[in-house]
Amino acid sequence: MLKAAIVGMGRWGRVLVDSVQGKNDAPLRFVSGCTGTPEKARDYAAAKGIRLLDGYDAVLADKEVEAVVLATPHGQHAAQVIAAAQAGKHVFVEKPFTLAKADAEAAVGACRAAGRVMALGHNRRFLPATAMMKQMLADGTLGTLLHVEGNFSGSGARNYKPGMWRADRAESPLGGMGGMGIHMVDMIINLAGRFREVTVQSHAQVSETIDDTTAMLARLESGATVGFTTLALTATFWRVGLFGTSGVLVQQGLEQLTWTPVEGEGWVKTFPKTDIEAAELAAFARACAGGAAYPLPVEEAIHGVAVFEAMIGAAASGSTYAVA
Repeated sequence: MLKAAIVGMGRWGRVLVDSVQGKNDAPLRFVSGCTGTPEKARDYAAAKGIRLLDGYDAVLADKEVEAVVLATPHGQHAAQVIAAAQAGKHVFVEKPFTLAKADAEAAVGACRAAGRVMALGHNRRFLPATAMMKQMLADGTLGTLLHVEGNFSGSGARNYKPGMWRADRAESPLGGMGGMGIHMVDMIINLAGRFREVTVQSHAQVSETIDDTTAMLARLESGATVGFTTLALTATFWRVGLFGTSGVLVQQGLEQLTWTPVEGEGWVKTFPKTDIEAAELAAFARACAGGAAYPLPVEEAIHGVAVFEAMIGAAASGSTYAVA
């Protein structure tokens, strides 16, 4: 049983805790934690059996804690990962990993130097539908991949008010990219490989805080093109499509997969709902115990940050940016 601390007990920190805490089959248990507004978390922490500590330094000094789970603002991640590694703790960090490739490389380097596991919370990698998409692309069922279409949108910006960290453009460049779109970038990397270059349009049509409309046209190293959109003021929507010379494979929502071949009969498959937060934390715990490697290589985590950084530059300049 991996003993962990939760750092950040806002909405998403609690989702992570609730996915494993008190469940007999979970290989991870939260024993302590800290948050920026402890008065709001005191009752919750007590109910979950979590010792609420006075700040991150106290968490890192806690000898019972073997790993930290970071559900904190994006801009804090790099320094927090490095400090945890230097304190001998394994690290699970929420997305976006960092906002600059150099910071991501420094964080990964610190974990490697300390011999600690670092895992990034792209939970869609744990979907059975995603595993089938990856297999069908790898085994040639789709033929040659021509194009990838992605859309991850929602209504989060409706609740953003000035002063909230997610409403800060420094923390949420390109609007929905930080909370939503970075998941789709990772999905595309996972399925189809590395990005070569990006062109981006991003602006606020309605929102008074962050961009509500962000669209990217990109090319992958394989030569396939990408069309991607994240909207921060619409209904929740998830779709990723692979367009190959032998057919089209589309995941719409997290459990439905549709195959439309050039020849022959297509199909629609519906998968059971998966607790992807519990799955990612379990995979992290197994990796920390010396089991199977966490199924998101750190090189791909760094590349995802490089794509995000290139998107920010491309949007600001109105030009096409190479992904470093």
